[in-house]
Amino acid sequence: MEEKKRGLHSLYLEDRNRMVVTDVKDVENFNEETILLTIGGGGLVIKGQKLHIQKLDLEEGKVIIDGRIQSAVYTEKRDASEGGFLKKLLK
Repeated sequence: MEEKKRGLHSLYLEDRNRMVVTDVKDVENFNEETILLTIGGGGLVIKGQKLHIQKLDLEEGKVIIDGRIQSAVYTEKRDASEGGFLKKLLK
């Protein structure tokens, strides 16, 4: 059985209006302006306007986001004892 590699992901941005992210473990939070993803190796904060999660498949580890994407910022991996990256981000 082949072991799945962790932390290898891809981020594809098409014309600032559509983003595909792989190796997604969870969606921590989302609204029309911010989407917080847990990916292998840390977190990803996506900011924009009128953001919408078009497709989410955690089994495949893939999310497709539509809307006006303005930024994508990586966050560091946190230990569970420290709380999620959302807790640290909102302090």
